[in-house]
Order: sequence, then C-alpha cells, then structure tokens
Amino acid sequence: MTDSLDVSRIRRDFPILSRTVRDGRPLVYLDSAATSQKPVQVLEAESNFYRTCNAAVHRGAHQLAEEATDAYESARARIAGFVGAHPDDLVFTKNATESLNLAAYAFSNATAKAQHAPDSVSDRFVLRPGDSIVVTQMEHHANLVPWQEVCAKTGATLRWIGVDDDGRLDLDALDSVIDSSTRVVAVVHQSNILGTINPVESIMARAREVGALGVVDACQSIPHMPVDVTALGADLVAWSGHKMLGPTGIGLLWGSREVLREMPPFITGGSMIETVFMEHSTYAEPPKRFEAGTPMVAQAVGLAAGVDYLRSVGMTAIAEHEHVLTEYALGQLGDMRGVRVIGPGTAVDRGSAISFVVDGIHPHDVGQFLDDRGVAVRVGHHCAWPTCRRFDVPATTRLSTYLYNDTADIDEAIAGIRAAQDFFGV
Repeated sequence: MTDSLDVSRIRRDFPILSRTVRDGRPLVYLDSAATSQKPVQVLEAESNFYRTCNAAVHRGAHQLAEEATDAYESARARIAGFVGAHPDDLVFTKNATESLNLAAYAFSNATAKAQHAPDSVSDRFVLRPGDSIVVTQMEHHANLVPWQEVCAKTGATLRWIGVDDDGRLDLDALDSVIDSSTRVVAVVHQSNILGTINPVESIMARAREVGALGVVDACQSIPHMPVDVTALGADLVAWSGHKMLGPTGIGLLWGSREVLREMPPFITGGSMIETVFMEHSTYAEPPKRFEAGTPMVAQAVGLAAGVDYLRSVGMTAIAEHEHVLTEYALGQLGDMRGVRVIGPGTAVDRGSAISFVVDGIHPHDVGQFLDDRGVAVRVGHHCAWPTCRRFDVPATTRLSTYLYNDTADIDEAIAGIRAAQDFFGV
C-alpha cells in the first residue's frame, strides 16, 4: 500500500505542531486517539463566527440570529453529508459520552414513565426484568457505565461479548449472547485501547434478528476511515468532534428516522418543545427534540470546517496513510525486546491506536520518559479498565497517529522507549 499524503504540507496547517516543549524539544504528538490537533481552518472558522455573527439560533428575528442559524444548520448538513446521513437525523450534543447517555437514558426514562403512563412511551424503549443489554469487553467506559446504570434502574441484565488473546471479539457465541431477551446491543466500531476494528455490520445484523436496538460507538472510526453511518446497520451511532480536527464541546448522535421519533428526550427545557402548558408539554420533531437550551453553535461551525478539511484530504487517503504508519509502528515495536503490544499484532482490521507494555517499566514511567523527550503519548487504562483486566495489565502506554504524523514521529517514540529501557536497566 502506497502513502499519498504530503504530511509536511499538512503539518503547516496545524500551528501547535510547530511549537517546542520540555526545554526546547520539538513536539512529537502521538495522542490523537485522545484528541486531535486543530488546523488553522478550524480555528479561523470558529473565531470568525464569534467575530461576525454570534447570536442565539432558531429564536431571533434580527439579521445576526438569521446568519447564526444559517451557519448552524449549514454545519449540520455538511457534517451529516460527511457520514452519509440526512441532516434531520443528526443530533448535536456536547460530546460522545452525552450522545451515548442520551441513548441510555431513553430506556431508563421510558421505563420509569411507563409505570405511570404506559401509553405515553414507545414499548421499544421500555425494559423489564429478564431483558438483556449486550456490550463488549473492549468498550470505553462511556459505552459501558451508562448501560450498567440502565440495568440497575430497570432490572435488565448486562451481558458482554468477550475478547480473545489477540484482541479480537469472540464471536463464536454471538447467537447465544444476543438472544430473544436482548433489547439493546451497544458495541464499539474501533477500540480506543486495542485498535481492533470490529465487524459491527454483522453484529448489528444479529441485533436486528432478535428485534434489539443497535448502538455503535464510532469515536475512533469516523475520524480515521470512510464511514457511512446508514450502512453500519445500527439504529444509533455516536461520535465526537474533537477527535476529528474539530473543537472540544461538541458530539454527534445519528439515529434512524423511526428511532429518533420514538425516542424520549434526555434533557428538557427551551428550544426542544412544541407546546408548553402548566400541566404538560409536547416536544419538537428530531433533531430539535434532543437539543435543549442554547446549542454549541460555534463548535458546530468549527467542526464543519474540520469535516471540510478531512474531505479535501480524502478519507480513503487518510485511512491508507494511517495503515502504513500502523504497520510500521507494529513492526518497530515487535522487533523490540521486552515490549508487548496489547491488541492485534498485525494491521489487518486494525486502527492506529497501539497500546503496549514494556517489561520492568510501569507504563506511566514510559510515558513520562517520552514526554521528557518531547513525545506526547497516552498512559493509563484509557477508560477501558475491563479490557486491561482481560489482558492482566494495570495500564498501557498508547501511541496513536493521524494524518499529520509520519514515520519519523514513530522513530522518535521508539528511540525514547529504548532510552527508557537503558535508563531503567531492563
């Protein structure tokens, strides 16, 4: 596979990548799985909104309000188009965690309401003892803890698909884990700790067979590869803006038209209502139903600029570039003594987040040693504590690349790991 990206040109669009850290060392940023850096086009788009048309959307008759609303809805349309969606099916949230909680609270809220007004909610979202919710053993806490809470509130049972020694889902028992009792199947598309790309289409197909609602966490896939959310087979797909060149403070939830219309809201208040009386209220059509209060307008505008940037580079080219870097990094780490990759050892069906442990050195010490050399990586359990327990490690060091990285960045990390081994005498 050839690499067609001009990384040196791309890097010029990211001001932060030209700075130095730790006594003048050039910054080597290998932590994009946590958050991506932002090109100047995104910074300028968000700043320009505040400078020229800042106003509350959907509620003003003056020109600034009209311009702000146009900017907000234009952003929604561009972001929806980027993932093959219709704008009316895309909900803005403050992050992917809120998107997933929106989905989870739909079930707990509907179940609570059904006890007093069963005709007021869709039975699709009502859970009962004996029902089950299925996740995987490699989920980020954001796609695990909310479902734990739903089970605790409703009496449903949490089940999970296990992970094998290679960091792949054990799908041999899929038909028994997802069965007639299953009401929700919530799975990650690409693991943030293992890098594994899961066959979500086949898992969602099994969910449909038993009538379960399918939820996909696409935080690590949509920024890194071409993804058509409507082709995943899911009912709901969540992801975040800050991992795909956009600002912090904005997340996305795509839903099928039918599901969004039946789903009860998560947060209530202004902007999401149709009519309000002292005794009761009715809600607006999606997506407004799920966007209570003043929305994150500037962030949406900034994210749309990030989407435009990614589209201009080309998602296929970005995916191919990262595949090359992943193969290279896995090869370099695989040749090192005392280093073990946690997750798939090849780049087949694998993303660019690579977690590893170094014999005799705690992952936090590895990360600190690299930081002293200007190399920014992630350390810890990566909000995936059960996955770490599955591989019997307290934490890992994780390097993750993006479109602005090249093999020289990986070489710096490898040299730092070797220096750490020499320093600690292992």
